[in-house]
Amino acid sequence: MSILDIIGNTPLLDLTDLFPGRSRITVKAKAEWRNPGGSLKDRPVKRMLTRAIESGRLTRDKIILDSSSGNAGIAYAMLGTALGYRVQLVIPGNASNERKQRIRSHGAEIIETDPLEGYDEALRYVHHLYESHPEKYFFCDQYANDDNWLAHYETTAEEMIVQADGEITHFVGSVGTGGSITGIGRRLKNKYSNVQIIGVRPEIWPGVEGLKPLGSPGDIVPKIFDESIIDHWVDVTADEAKEWCGKMARVGLFVGQSSGAYLAGVSKVVENLGSGKIITLLNDLGDRYFSTGLWKENSQLTNIHAPQFIHQLETELIINKVNSLQVTP
Repeated sequence: MSILDIIGNTPLLDLTDLFPGRSRITVKAKAEWRNPGGSLKDRPVKRMLTRAIESGRLTRDKIILDSSSGNAGIAYAMLGTALGYRVQLVIPGNASNERKQRIRSHGAEIIETDPLEGYDEALRYVHHLYESHPEKYFFCDQYANDDNWLAHYETTAEEMIVQADGEITHFVGSVGTGGSITGIGRRLKNKYSNVQIIGVRPEIWPGVEGLKPLGSPGDIVPKIFDESIIDHWVDVTADEAKEWCGKMARVGLFVGQSSGAYLAGVSKVVENLGSGKIITLLNDLGDRYFSTGLWKENSQLTNIHAPQFIHQLETELIINKVNSLQVTP
């Protein structure tokens, strides 16, 4: 078995209990951190690279090149080097240190762009790099590569349909490259005539790492993103995404910022819904964001003063001791 064989077939988790008071609504999410690269991005990168090798577009004399916010970069570095290719990635400087360290650990080279210019600057620079040396690179171009959305059409969405145990009424996602929401949205609409595709739109600043706000005239819209499949947009702030990451952590699920944003979007859909089955994605793990400030002051213990905390422990010990006493007549 190769590393390619363990990508996909992630479990669908039931998160309904996180949305109490709605007995006719179920909420489920694909645990995409279970992929070997730790994120959803393993799926499209696997398909893009293997199809390029099969077609002869990726040969041993070329370097795999693309831009990434981090997770796709990990997938390129992990799979590219495992398959025997050099990998060079253009990444915005505000991508988390944890993801950049993982990329470098696989042996890939990183070029960082101005963090204040966001992901679009990384996109502009990678195009410049490729156009300057087209003979040197295989430019995978995940923002315009149809194998990106097809990976989600044929695997992610297909798994959802099998695992959901009944009709899916809503899918909540967002736009990074546009691959997941386009592929999943198209497949679900082919299967369910009434399904609603809900797009989560993060604020422009400080934004949500990995997601495009698409709120300004100068924003680069990914070529593979099919905006026509979006039935409704919901706006989400970075603070709301952080709050939901904290909620998930306190029930034992440690997810990243984009997953928090998706769940914040789900909560807004639930507010105006009488019944339905909502599916979303948990894109990656939260430990990729320690250096970003996502987890600062996000623990319940930080809100408890030491004396109060000690008093709570003493009270619990006393109650346990009393309960253990044997009372005789």
